[in-house]
Amino acid sequence: MTDYTTVSIPKDLAARVEETIEGTSFQSTSDLTRFLLRSIVIQHQKSGQLTEAEFEEIAEQLRGLGYLD
Repeated sequence: MTDYTTVSIPKDLAARVEETIEGTSFQSTSDLTRFLLRSIVIQHQKSGQLTEAEFEEIAEQLRGLGYLD
């Protein structure tokens, strides 16, 4: 059995995520959040350290998707 924790995001962001995932394989905001966090962690583990440039690239992609302001 997997233990879980709660991550809080602003309601307006949650609403935007819900709109964004419509018609995708993501069933919920939690599904998308897990996917994004896993992607970041895997990228970090592969390189041993997430560089500032890699972090900024990820942040820019998230901005483009509307997840960051």
